[in-house]
Amino acid sequence: MADTIFMIHGMWGAPWYWERYRGVFESQGYRCVAATLPYHDMDPRGSPDPRLGTTGLLDYADALEQEVRRLGTKPILMGHSMGGLLAQMLGARGLAKSLVLLSPAPPAGILALRPSVMRSFWSVQTKWDFWRKPMRQTFGEAVYSMLHLMPEAEQRETYGRFVYESGRAACEIGYWFLDPKSAARVDESAVTCPMLVVAGAEDRITPASVIRRVATKYKHVATYKEFENHAHWLVAEPGWREVAVYVAGWLAQPSRAA
Repeated sequence: MADTIFMIHGMWGAPWYWERYRGVFESQGYRCVAATLPYHDMDPRGSPDPRLGTTGLLDYADALEQEVRRLGTKPILMGHSMGGLLAQMLGARGLAKSLVLLSPAPPAGILALRPSVMRSFWSVQTKWDFWRKPMRQTFGEAVYSMLHLMPEAEQRETYGRFVYESGRAACEIGYWFLDPKSAARVDESAVTCPMLVVAGAEDRITPASVIRRVATKYKHVATYKEFENHAHWLVAEPGWREVAVYVAGWLAQPSRAA
């Protein structure tokens, strides 16, 4: 039976995130299942469900756990950005055969508030109560933080598909030291499966310096790979196939995928 890859999108995303990666991995015989986080199944031009704003990381993780358990097999968990943090949380629950973290958001204990990160969320953070409202970056912020290596037409097309995100989840990641629930906390000792951590050297919203610390946190199981001339949008920016092929090669090693 082919391995299952359970794909978890990041902020403002949905299953479309994984269109190109699905093509690569399904051609190699993997069964790919792309999740939709709660309240993300909306028209990007519409109004968000107000419940989204107060939906936290633990709510996302609990919903994903239910989906994973319905698969009937322990999958490879592949997460991008916030999806990478959610994959870490599920890995600590013993739900993964292996973990692939692409530009992952860091768990509690790793401070990610670099100047470029603050700039990436400036329009969000300067609004009162952002931590309990649905939120979305401006086009300029999205380009600066995630899409700057893409042609302008693709930047606009991608941004046009972005939906709203949870202000609470963003706050739990960026300001974990103010969160009484420590929603972003992950017990690294509970993660025992092989893990691949991938960073782009030009990433601005999750800088490589932060992602290296994520890999160090899981050094007992983690392999770290940093790609020059890549940024945050590893799932579709120019050269994305190079990253996908590397991931496929890593998974093909028996000691990594088992």
